[in-house]
Amino acid sequence: MTQTGSLVISTSAKKQEGFGETVKTVLYTLLVALVIRTFLFEPFNIPSGSMIPTLLVGDYLFVSKYSYGYSKHSVPFSLVPFSGRIAMTTPERGDVIVFKLPSDNKTDYIKRLIGLPGDTIRMQDGRLFINGTLIEREKVDEFVYRDTEGSVRRPVRYVETLPGGLKHYILEEGDNRRLDNTREFLVPEGHFFMMGDNRDNSIDSRADVGFVPAENLVGRAEFLFFSTDGTASIWEIWKWSFAIRFDRLFDGIH
Repeated sequence: MTQTGSLVISTSAKKQEGFGETVKTVLYTLLVALVIRTFLFEPFNIPSGSMIPTLLVGDYLFVSKYSYGYSKHSVPFSLVPFSGRIAMTTPERGDVIVFKLPSDNKTDYIKRLIGLPGDTIRMQDGRLFINGTLIEREKVDEFVYRDTEGSVRRPVRYVETLPGGLKHYILEEGDNRRLDNTREFLVPEGHFFMMGDNRDNSIDSRADVGFVPAENLVGRAEFLFFSTDGTASIWEIWKWSFAIRFDRLFDGIH
């Protein structure tokens, strides 16, 4: 009877020990994931077409959290209550950046940095002026895509050359749309001016977004790790062979 009781106690102790080790493993894994997400890289997906043709709906990308230093928005749900940025590095014009929408400090947006502190920005007849200088653009071709409502759109694709020499694609459906003529914006100190590459289909600093405080920057978009045309979610593995845009996998973002 004594031996049987000892066996029961021993088995129970081993089960408790095994459960404890499992809990520790899970906690360590979550801690490592939290550290990576806070200080190194965070995944994002693209739900809208404001950055077409650079980013397509259904793209999944990694954002480097260390590129511009850290703020409270580097932490999940902005849970750490401090202001400003730690170890800040100034972004470069042309960077594609994820940031928190200034009006609610919660919603993630992704746009291209067009205006640095002290810059003047305006749009005139669809053309971009930075510090009074007309920014060069060169027509490439017609870019055909289907928007999130299923409509086929055929904007013109241009190569735009920003001050400093960075070249990137933009789309224009015309040069007399809602945000193609604006007042002149003076970017305040500690803020940035953001625009979408899909110029006539982007909510950005020209209107509702406004100037983006440095504190709201989350990180720089680095590269795509997955892309689907919308017919399969990232967990629907059985559909991947038909839905994945293989030519976009691991592309750098410029």
